[in-house]
Amino acid sequence: MVEQKVDLLVVLGPTASGKTRLGIELAREFGGEILSADSRQVYRGMDIGSGKDLQEYVGVPYHLIDIVDAGEEYNVYRFQQDFFDAFEAVRSKGAWPVMVGGSGLYLEAVIKGYRLIHVPENQALRSELAGKGQEELVARLAALKPLHNTTDSLDRKRLVRAIEVAEGEGQLAEQLPALPKVSPLLLGIRWPRKVLRQRITRRLKERFEEGMIEEVEGLHAEGVPWFRLQYYGLEYRYIADFLQGNINSRNDLFQKLNAAIHQYAKRQDTWFRRMERQGHAIHWVEGEGDPVSEARAIVQRLTA
Repeated sequence: MVEQKVDLLVVLGPTASGKTRLGIELAREFGGEILSADSRQVYRGMDIGSGKDLQEYVGVPYHLIDIVDAGEEYNVYRFQQDFFDAFEAVRSKGAWPVMVGGSGLYLEAVIKGYRLIHVPENQALRSELAGKGQEELVARLAALKPLHNTTDSLDRKRLVRAIEVAEGEGQLAEQLPALPKVSPLLLGIRWPRKVLRQRITRRLKERFEEGMIEEVEGLHAEGVPWFRLQYYGLEYRYIADFLQGNINSRNDLFQKLNAAIHQYAKRQDTWFRRMERQGHAIHWVEGEGDPVSEARAIVQRLTA
């Protein structure tokens, strides 16, 4: 292991950028272990749609992949707890934690040390909210916090839970211990926009050929409800719609999903730029060049 003040290497980038491969190569070279920061790879059985690519991990231990059953609800609060448990376990072995992911909220939950709070059910509050209409509930939530997650306002059950959490967080915040401090080195991999678009489209074609539609069909057959699949990201959302007859053809599915993933990659890029504006230095390497060599040089220079 390299001796350094940095205790966490972070490899980030948009979808289809090759960040997983880069992270694995760096972990292999510097005696590290991968800590996934992907909001969907935590689920067992969601392999093709989430892009686990486990065959690339040969010889490199990984964490936070395949840790809950598909159909369960997993959120950033649980991720933060699981991450710091894995982080301490990897450090205790003398290895270097390498966090890899493109889920901005998950990345920032570690890098920024968000204070996330588990709020238990409040039956009295739920009884109070039971008689209120959807618009009134949305207004109540909006008065408590900004509505970043629009899905909270569409599903009544999620809406009530969001209000419950927002009202309970303030009461519980002062009781919690401090989070572990991390000293991360952030590496990002980027491509020219045109090339990234080509990579996204090519990878989506490959996933269709690998059986991504059949994967979603199988998850539903095993008991994962359609509404839950809707919240597992673009691939699962659009394919669930297709399997329910809401998208007419396989070609229409591909075109709609491909366009949505391109838009998602733009949102990821916007998130990363916002992180930089907020003072997080991201050291970018070029995907078209030799990103492993570039990243290696950055790590060696900044951890010497």
